[in-house]
Amino acid sequence: MTKEEQDFTIDERYQELLQTILDFGIEKKDRTGTGTKSIFGYTIRHDMTQGFPLLTTKKMAYKSMITELKWFLKGDTNIKYLVDNNCNIWNGDAYKKYHQAFPETEMLSQEQFINLIKTNNEFAEKWGELGPIYGKQWREWESDRGDAYKDQIKDLLKDIYDNPDSRRLMVSAWNPAELHKMVLPPCHYGFQIYTTELTLRERQEEFCHKLGKSIHYTKNLEHADLDKNDVPKRKISLAWNQRSVDVFLGLPFNIASYALLLQLIGKEVNMIPDQLIGNLGDTHLYLNHLEQAKEQISREPYMLPEMKVRNVDILNGEFEYSLFEYYPHKKIKAPLSN
Repeated sequence: MTKEEQDFTIDERYQELLQTILDFGIEKKDRTGTGTKSIFGYTIRHDMTQGFPLLTTKKMAYKSMITELKWFLKGDTNIKYLVDNNCNIWNGDAYKKYHQAFPETEMLSQEQFINLIKTNNEFAEKWGELGPIYGKQWREWESDRGDAYKDQIKDLLKDIYDNPDSRRLMVSAWNPAELHKMVLPPCHYGFQIYTTELTLRERQEEFCHKLGKSIHYTKNLEHADLDKNDVPKRKISLAWNQRSVDVFLGLPFNIASYALLLQLIGKEVNMIPDQLIGNLGDTHLYLNHLEQAKEQISREPYMLPEMKVRNVDILNGEFEYSLFEYYPHKKIKAPLSN
């Protein structure tokens, strides 16, 4: 990344993407019937040292993003956990599955459906299930022979410890043998981890940051001294791949979710989060989001917030967090296309 590229914030990169689609996107039909303006092949990146990439040009419902990530990491595929924690991201997909099973004369409204998910465990077990989507693939990949293959998250952490320079530090949610069982094939279908050694200067700066001291405080410290204080030896980056990108509603959540996942993995393996990269395929704005995109482009970005995580237990999908100094513009409402 060039110095000029580093100077752009994630909000500015996102606004540039919105403008690119508005200027050059090709109108296409889509499965929802809404229609899109679409480009193909785009990379968006963020330097994690600039702050946590939660967009400031519109208010983000970040608590739902955090709940969904915990749900993925637990290996859960039933919306009851989400509903019980006031996260409505997947409600429409579960309701659509229910809708297809019953004629309209017998059908519950979506509000009635979600209320039953909350209050009736037997109903939730049957109708809240979305099939072997993200969490199932991350935590219990199954082959086409039906045998459990691996816990990809557990193996990833072990592989980072054992061979941090490996080019095989990957997790995939795209399981061809199980796509037909999923309520929706994965949009973001895999991610890869990349780690590099920190220089002595970088380790000194990290120790200073931890202590709240100036760099002069540690200028005489060597690697052995820093080792005694458990200062990280490496930095860690994450790149995710996404086949289908709802830029206005979905992408801001994807950016923040993978940034948080990067922080969690970094915490588990004692490495400093570095670069976050999204490799985007069909990158589109729905036709009923164009005016909202223009409004967001017009807004001046604010300083990014800081996210801190603690008591991280990735394998049980548990962690605590604190978000500091998030002062975004007001929310921009947009219809959801299912």
